[in-house]
Amino acid sequence: MKPTYNKYKNSDFIYTNQITDDWEYIKFKYLFEERKTKGFPNEPLLVASQDKGVVLKDSYGRRTTTATKDLHLLKLVHKRDFVISLRSFEGGIEISYERGIISPAYTVFFPKKNVNSYYYKHLFKSHSFIALLKTCVTGIREGQNIDYNIIKDEYIPIPPIETQNLIVAYLDRKERQIKKFIRNKRELLSLTENQLYALVFGTKGQQEVKEWEDLFDKNWEIKKGKWIFNERNIKNHPNERLLAATQSRGLVFKDEIEENYVTATQTDGLKLVCNGDFVISLRSFEGGIELSEVQGITSPAYTMFYLKDEYKKLKNLKYYYKYLFKSSQFIGLLNTVVSGIREGKNISFRDFRDLKIPIPDQKTIDSIYKLHIKLVDTKNLIKKENELSKNLLSTLIENVVTGKLQAPKSFEKKPITISKAAEPATTYKTL
Repeated sequence: MKPTYNKYKNSDFIYTNQITDDWEYIKFKYLFEERKTKGFPNEPLLVASQDKGVVLKDSYGRRTTTATKDLHLLKLVHKRDFVISLRSFEGGIEISYERGIISPAYTVFFPKKNVNSYYYKHLFKSHSFIALLKTCVTGIREGQNIDYNIIKDEYIPIPPIETQNLIVAYLDRKERQIKKFIRNKRELLSLTENQLYALVFGTKGQQEVKEWEDLFDKNWEIKKGKWIFNERNIKNHPNERLLAATQSRGLVFKDEIEENYVTATQTDGLKLVCNGDFVISLRSFEGGIELSEVQGITSPAYTMFYLKDEYKKLKNLKYYYKYLFKSSQFIGLLNTVVSGIREGKNISFRDFRDLKIPIPDQKTIDSIYKLHIKLVDTKNLIKKENELSKNLLSTLIENVVTGKLQAPKSFEKKPITISKAAEPATTYKTL
């Protein structure tokens, strides 16, 4: 049996490999070598991300700071190199899927021995290794740096190459299984959403029509927005909770989300949002108007409006408008009335009030509300299923890459089949 990590003087990273005695443990610096190559300004720019690894900046899909000069000073990264970014101690070291150049503030290294880089991709994302990284940081600011001079003297495992390959094949299959599971669940949500939008417009929603009003049932009444809604413009409620307007979740309490939003220091001038209000945010022209099901305060730049009393009598009418206002057809209509030329274009109630808004019959409203409840329940269940599945996979990776659990030498290679239906969490006891 090879020595375990806790027998090494410089390491607090403990492996308890109780399954096999053919794993070696060597210092990081004997397995990997730092790459400091520069002078390749014509190579594509790369981005180091915790969710996608190191990928081409052009394909990343999110806004990042772009270097525009001194490209010759950026570091060269080869495919299957590893990158230590400023926040690697939170999410592991990233593997590169492309060749390109990256910030000189990052540390780039590559294997010196014949190893499967993707085994180390999994190892570097394991809980144990991330715990080790947290002991190898320098600096006191939020974006602490991993000190390569510290980590290079830590011990890490090097299983036989055949074992590495087996682990990679096994874990890759498990990852594909989880991704397919999540993809199937998203398709289930899309089916329900498509049913909702079909009800909002009826069969005409898929047809070419000349006028906006022609999309709706001819028996529905259509009025300008100002006859259906009132604007709310109330301030000076500093004791209410701060809200954030999101396109994916609507209005949510700011202290309950992980995303970083600018926080107001003076709350007296913020606008009150009541349960049942609709909110026009700066980017509503991209994603529709949001329905709030909570009360709080938000930016004075936002516009709030609510159903007039006479229309509140139509039970659950607000849910019809929730989906109407999020539809691509309505967003297209909004884009004809936006004011301002900057990226965050404004839509005021003055713009909205003259738009022609349908008033559906109660039967349509009831059908939409039932589907809305089904969609909410399905989202909540699927969220739990997805979190459980990811946690199971994370635990499996931790145990396999550290030698606590042996990857089976032969595992099922049948096509992966997973139901799209939401299932009880107890279904997913093992992977």
